[in-house]
Amino acid sequence: KGKCPEDGWDESTIELFLHELAIMDSNNFLGNCGVGEREGRVVSGLVARRHYRLIHGIGRSGDISAVQPKAAGSSLLNKLTNSVVLDVIKLAGVRTVTSCFVVPMATGMSLTLCFLTLRHKRPKAKYIIWPRIDQKSCFKSMITAGFEPVVIENVLEGDELRTDLEAVETKIKALGAENILCVHSTTSCFAPRVPDRLEELAVICANYDIPHIVNNAYGLQSSKCMHLIQQGARVGRIDAFVQSLDKNFMVPVGGAIIAGFNESFIQEISKMYPGRASASPSLDVLITLLSLGTSGYKKLLKERKEMFSYLSCELKKLADNHNERLLDTPHNPISLAMSLKNLDEASDAAVTQLGSMLFTRQVSGARVVPCRSVQTVNNYTFKGFMSHANDYPCAYLNAASAIGIKKQDVDVFLKRLDKCLKTFRKEAKQEKHINEISDSNTATEQLED
Repeated sequence: KGKCPEDGWDESTIELFLHELAIMDSNNFLGNCGVGEREGRVVSGLVARRHYRLIHGIGRSGDISAVQPKAAGSSLLNKLTNSVVLDVIKLAGVRTVTSCFVVPMATGMSLTLCFLTLRHKRPKAKYIIWPRIDQKSCFKSMITAGFEPVVIENVLEGDELRTDLEAVETKIKALGAENILCVHSTTSCFAPRVPDRLEELAVICANYDIPHIVNNAYGLQSSKCMHLIQQGARVGRIDAFVQSLDKNFMVPVGGAIIAGFNESFIQEISKMYPGRASASPSLDVLITLLSLGTSGYKKLLKERKEMFSYLSCELKKLADNHNERLLDTPHNPISLAMSLKNLDEASDAAVTQLGSMLFTRQVSGARVVPCRSVQTVNNYTFKGFMSHANDYPCAYLNAASAIGIKKQDVDVFLKRLDKCLKTFRKEAKQEKHINEISDSNTATEQLED
């Protein structure tokens, strides 16, 4: 049926299935005689076993989704993977999605592929409207495709950074709709940035007949992000949404899913990919989904949501204990931010020092964001880089509850963060005490004189 099984398969069943697919490829035929330049020859047995002897990759020179006659097993694997992944996207909340395919590139290059496909539809266009998010790969995806990003600064609402819809529409009018390739929006992001107002952007795109590409990097694991995409497509226009395989399915980095609501457009994107491609990302995600089943994946999504609530509650307690606060970002369903005002006031280096301390204590993924950093990416200078705004009110620390996170991860992180912050407080008290003694001695000397 091409759907993800409800109950996961055991490993021996999955291996048997993969071996059955592999013997359908010509390189594994007993009497095969190959005289071409690409015959699935692999010199290392270890490499062959690592890939289950599925050596030919996917697609043909003109279309990544095309069937390769001498690689019937690999082609079937590709078709099945795309079908199973489509089923899981529907399960995750985007019920009206019609087509998707796995591409062996990470999110940034997959976005580039979408933009290059749109180039043929809008030959005059040279601009991409992009509500600012301080993440290099999505910015560079537009540059690599040869377009000029038009950065729309976010608006501060409470602690949250949200889409400036008025600025988006003003810029469309100023540049002319025909000169704009698309609006490039984002769902998953680091707090205090929250997902873009997808429904409103989708309506704007429909009204001005402008394509809309959504960077849904790790949003597939979030029912909120998926709901935004579903609603955006219902009330307006969303042409494609792109998500990472590793962030959403816990497989090695190197693959993404390009999905959409118009099957012909998604097929156009797949045909834009030059040449055949590696089957590794497709193989990894198929194995993972067959082992989990829909029940296993739903369980992971449920646990992630529960851990987000737990992390939020415990991080708030820790923040209160250190005279800081958990920033109020209710529209972000994955990432949290805790202020670091006291560290920032102590010294310019203290905030980044905290990040270094956490990393050396084996805390990965936590981001510390100072107020005044400046970074140039492809000749565009971002003020307050990493904070998604030129002048966010305070320095802060990010932590995320992503799929696969465990209670132990949260507890160990909070314990180590607490210890680091206590170290800073102790050092600050000692420094204050030394300064007081120094001031007292100076005053005594002045009186004696």
